[in-house]
Formats: sequence, structure tokens, C-alpha cells
Amino acid sequence: MKFLLLINYGDAPTPLDPDAWGRLSPDEQKAVYAGYQAINQTPGVTTAPQLEPVEKAVTVHVKDGHTVRTDGPLVDAHDAFSGYLFYEADDVDQAVELASRIPAARMGGAVEVRPFLER
Repeated sequence: MKFLLLINYGDAPTPLDPDAWGRLSPDEQKAVYAGYQAINQTPGVTTAPQLEPVEKAVTVHVKDGHTVRTDGPLVDAHDAFSGYLFYEADDVDQAVELASRIPAARMGGAVEVRPFLER
């Protein structure tokens, strides 16, 4: 089975927020980096580049044959997701186990595990 893991950093401290990141000790910062490195090296994981902040999103609709561009995210939620990765696993339980090891999930964020439609 193939899954998309959508990562929401939520309140998790990241280097993108220097104040929150600075509240972590150097050892805690190293542990976060090591956690993501371990995820990225997991067999079956395909990584993707980190996304820009939600403020840089553009939503596109086509209405009456005309393209309508709206600045902002598709959903009305702050940082619906901040990153993502693809994972090929035997079943959803294996994907959930991987998601639970993503540092953001343990530090105030969340990870949505969504299977791909099998055809």
C-alpha cells in the first residue's frame, strides 16, 4: 500500500521559528534532526522538500471557464500541513507507526496518514 503522510508542525518548535527553536537545548535540537534523518532513511519512504509557509500559498479555481487565483491556502486552517512524504508500507498500521516517529507528531504537531487509491 502507498500512503501520503501530511505533516503539520502545529506547536512543534522548528528552525523556522527561531524563538521556539532556541528554547530547545542543543541536545534536543540534535535529537529532532536525528529523528527526521531516521524517518528519511526508512525503507519505503520517499521524501519531499519542505513547503513554504501557508502565507505563500495560492489557490486556483476555474469558474465559468475562467481561472480564478486567490492568495492563500485551499482550506481555512492555519498551516494545514507543513511538509509531506510518501511511504510504501504493508498496511496502515505500519504507516501509523512511522507517523508516530515523526518529531512533529511528538512535539505539538500531528501527521495525517492517507492511503492512495488503489486501482
